[in-house]
Amino acid sequence: MNLAQQLARVSRLDPDRPALFNGTQPVATYGEWAQRAAGLAASFAAAGLNPGDRVVLFQRNHPRYLEVLLGAWWAGLVVVPVNAKLHPGEAQWIIDNAQARWAFVTSDVAPSQFEALERQVDIETPAYEQLLAAGPVSMVHRAPDDIAWLFYTSGTTGRPKGVMLTHRNLMTMGLTYFVDVDPITSQDAIVYAAPMSHGAGIYAIPHLMAGARHIVPASGGVEPAELFGLAKAAGPLSMFAAPTIVKRLVDHAEAHGESSEGFKTIVYGGAPMYAADIERALRVMGPRFVQIYGQGETPMVGTALARAHLADTAHPRHAARMASVGVAQTPVEVRVAGADGQALPAGDIGEVLVRGDTVMAGYWRNPEATAAAIRDGWLWTGDMGALDADGFLTLKDRSKDLIISGGSNIYPREVEEVLLTAPGVAEVAVVGAPDPEWGEAVVAFVVPQTGTTLEAFALDAHCLSQIARFKRPKRYEIVDGLPKNNYGKVLKTELRRRLIGG
Repeated sequence: MNLAQQLARVSRLDPDRPALFNGTQPVATYGEWAQRAAGLAASFAAAGLNPGDRVVLFQRNHPRYLEVLLGAWWAGLVVVPVNAKLHPGEAQWIIDNAQARWAFVTSDVAPSQFEALERQVDIETPAYEQLLAAGPVSMVHRAPDDIAWLFYTSGTTGRPKGVMLTHRNLMTMGLTYFVDVDPITSQDAIVYAAPMSHGAGIYAIPHLMAGARHIVPASGGVEPAELFGLAKAAGPLSMFAAPTIVKRLVDHAEAHGESSEGFKTIVYGGAPMYAADIERALRVMGPRFVQIYGQGETPMVGTALARAHLADTAHPRHAARMASVGVAQTPVEVRVAGADGQALPAGDIGEVLVRGDTVMAGYWRNPEATAAAIRDGWLWTGDMGALDADGFLTLKDRSKDLIISGGSNIYPREVEEVLLTAPGVAEVAVVGAPDPEWGEAVVAFVVPQTGTTLEAFALDAHCLSQIARFKRPKRYEIVDGLPKNNYGKVLKTELRRRLIGG
């Protein structure tokens, strides 16, 4: 089982079918895409890269992202997508931890050379084109449980953990999309406005299976006017969007009277969506939304709230369903359990557990974290929720302190560790505050050292020098002290209560 077989299959059936687009401009047909992927695989083999070796993708959204992705799989390699928003120092840590051999980058996000790499290739240079020109090579066979995608997500220590996703995990995810999210046809298109290193890029797999078109906006990101224009020009158009992206689309449609007819399906997830926001989205843009709940550890597959559920306004529990994240997707079981792992009765709150063929193989080089996360085949998600009698899951809180802002995961300890190195800082606690645009906003409560005056702009500059911009606090509260319990532990619940109380 090799995911690249999906590209080879479609290219044999219809080599002239348009495949890759930069905005409205065609970049490659399926036949050309397969030829370029096979050429890249030949260059990997000639350079001595072996099946299972890791290749990093640290680049902005770009049509060539998909060329590298499929070329690496064709050669039997493991791809390590890195969020283009990360600080180069954070990307370097991932490169080192993954023991990557090559990296494919764009110069706008990457330094001229990362350390400890055998080769770094800018995909917008002739050097990249030369790699594609090598003679095609036979596809490398991979077993279903061989790793295909190494996804780095925040861990309990604040350092990212490498989630090992296998060809079986991602194949199952791709097929599940057709059953639980949306049936795709070869006439459809997917647009990559959200980061391709995350859920948006993973959804390339089901659209590849269907022989659909893959469009990267010319801007490379989320520009509502551009996306509505692409929907008109290239629809039926689907996309993955964090709730903050959905809000921007709805704002634009309402402000400009835009028709949403070109959009087929907008899958939203990655952060809570307020019921009022999805009600407004449905009112303005119509029944083209599907919610999914999953994690990097069970990519895009946990539960789904189908468009039919969202549209069933006559159901007596419609309001409760709108506030839920839907029901278990077809290939997994979802359980709400107590600390002993036993299922709780309907309505009781416990930790959300998931079991099935999309659950990761484990964490890269971290058996202790793997053993803590996967017990008796169940993935312990760290999210708290309740199931109703019909199987709808409603998330209540997170057992971890993870902040989700604009669909991006931010672990407070990582930010705290950076702020504690700033001159004049004695103590710090970082929490998430409810935010109507971002879902949550990062807020830092900072205690200055005796006799020191702290300025928010200086703290902000310190954060920007060490971590990604999206992780830095949006507010700095300079306080005399932090609330603590009898054991000296900071009471973050009290800090959140202060923020909610104004």
